[in-house]
Amino acid sequence: QVQLVESGGGLVQAGGSLRLSCAASGRTFSTDAMGWFRQAPGKEREFVATINWNGGSTYYADSVKGRFTISRDNAENTMYLQMNSLKPEDTAVYYCAARTHFREATGISEYDYWGQGTQVTVSS
Repeated sequence: QVQLVESGGGLVQAGGSLRLSCAASGRTFSTDAMGWFRQAPGKEREFVATINWNGGSTYYADSVKGRFTISRDNAENTMYLQMNSLKPEDTAVYYCAARTHFREATGISEYDYWGQGTQVTVSS
């Protein structure tokens, strides 16, 4: 059974940092591109960041560029999202996702596997 499990969410003050992790199991994700998405209350799920199969290529939403860093450890089947300089507008449920393709992607429909999400709340 394929599983993606996010962790590391929580409550943080504006300007603070959090590191999200996404642990994959059930299959080998080392050849899959992966991504992070988020969904705030009353809003649609949106793209945050994506990384290709070996970590050599990344892409970010403009809203997080320069503050967030996506990375992966294929030996551990784990992906990360380092979030710095957090803002109240970053408050959302954060989801990790994987796609059965080596190249990174920004579209929700391009991903085949999803985690259950982890809540990130940034207070002002």
